Amino acid sequence: MNIKEASEKTGVSSAAIRYYEKESLIPEIDRTEVGNRDIDDRIIRRITFVTQMRAVGMSIDSLRRYIQLFDAQEDNTKEQKAILQEQLAVMEEKRDDLQSAIDHLNYKLNHFYDHMETTEEELRELERQHAEKKANQ
Repeated sequence: MNIKEASEKTGVSSAAIRYYEKESLIPEIDRTEVGNRDIDDRIIRRITFVTQMRAVGMSIDSLRRYIQLFDAQEDNTKEQKAILQEQLAVMEEKRDDLQSAIDHLNYKLNHFYDHMETTEEELRELERQHAEKKANQ
């Protein structure tokens, strides 16, 4: 399939596919006799993998290193696994941060009116103190 068809199939822009190829995130794509890219399922799977890893925040350098290890002839499974474990730890930390923010927002929403009343009272008192201070100057 050509790059436009691959783009439609993967949901990845043609420019991104060309970028992935340029950055060695996917293998060099075969060309037809007239020079058009001829993308097969092997490339589609790589595009999908790269897209998924980028979507979860994996850096280009880490992704490139992982792919180099994957493509190498020797057994690099330990190093590949270490890269993926590092990425998982980053993702879990982001998830935990997001969950903390979600919990905080839920608390604020569940206690919105109580919180608003207390805050309004505190703000009124601060305004009263400020007005008193100005009046005494």
